[in-house]
Amino acid sequence: MDFDFSDDQMQLREAVNKWVGKGYDFTRRRGIVRAGGFSREAYTELAELGLCGLYIPEAHGGMGMGPVEAMVAMEELGRGLVLEPLAHALIAGAVINAWAPDAVKTAWLPRIAAGQALVVLAHQERAARYRLDQCATLATETKEGTWHISGSKSVVPAGDLADALVVPAMAHGRQALFLVERTAPGVSTRGYVTQDGSRAAELQLSKAQATLISMDGLAALGHAVDIGLAAACAEAVGVMDATLAITVDYMNQRKQFGVAISSFQALRHRVADVKMQLELARSMSYYASLKLQEPPAERRAAMARAKYQIGQSMRFVGQQAVQLHGGIGVTDEYIVSHCFKKLTQLEITFGDCLHHLGEVSARMQDTAGVFA
Repeated sequence: MDFDFSDDQMQLREAVNKWVGKGYDFTRRRGIVRAGGFSREAYTELAELGLCGLYIPEAHGGMGMGPVEAMVAMEELGRGLVLEPLAHALIAGAVINAWAPDAVKTAWLPRIAAGQALVVLAHQERAARYRLDQCATLATETKEGTWHISGSKSVVPAGDLADALVVPAMAHGRQALFLVERTAPGVSTRGYVTQDGSRAAELQLSKAQATLISMDGLAALGHAVDIGLAAACAEAVGVMDATLAITVDYMNQRKQFGVAISSFQALRHRVADVKMQLELARSMSYYASLKLQEPPAERRAAMARAKYQIGQSMRFVGQQAVQLHGGIGVTDEYIVSHCFKKLTQLEITFGDCLHHLGEVSARMQDTAGVFA
């Protein structure tokens, strides 16, 4: 199998890498965190690079690209610890394009692609514990054919600043997927800064007016979350890659007993183990992105496998990097502590290792064991 990137994909990588290096340095990132964890200006710059429209067809103002291009972009954004939730622009673009009526596509896809509208997925509920089929939010249809939603969602990325939210809710006894404008009556949010410095919000809906995306909401939500999982995996690879590079550079400069600590054999072995975990995570990220276009059952299984292994790698790489730095590795002024926090948060994004281990296990019941 050929894993070489095309010329267009390499140009995309270089463009995003250049923006991260020159336009989103650590100083700017710290300023965004102090300002609340989200910058509309930085998000607009991502849109100007075409990243918000990667999954949106050219007919609606997008790039008409696919999972590999999204993986390339997310990996580079991870390398820069970018706070703005591009993954949710990818989710919204793909889900609306695949599941929504034409009127909704025409109204929202060009705005998402241009960065004029930030649309995020709001699906997590307190009692669900990552399960997509657990939904307490209710949608009711009026005699005029409009919809109103009541319920609450938690940890919605930039939820108090988004223009609209993609919300699953129970309608006529089944789970459906809706689009809710944040400024609609009945919508209230409470924003806060998360562990890694990004912004999230608690969402409360009280008979909020909504637009139906699809009555087959569970399938559409599964598609959305799988796109998010692949994006999180790619972003994690970028963060781990940057973490390793920073750690190696520090070890080449830090001296003990008159020599650089990179010359100590025991520490060199630990760095080799970190590199092995990084490359294992990279291969699983490729696997996840390549499986995004497969049938739902195969796609879901692949995402669980990838997220479990990459979650294990994130924990190992983050912990080793902090230990190899010593005390400076946990100071707020030094970038490695922020890499560690980003990896910690990514490990629980769209399901932690324990959840995805259970997903993998549930799909192995007929084939597990020596007698299979």
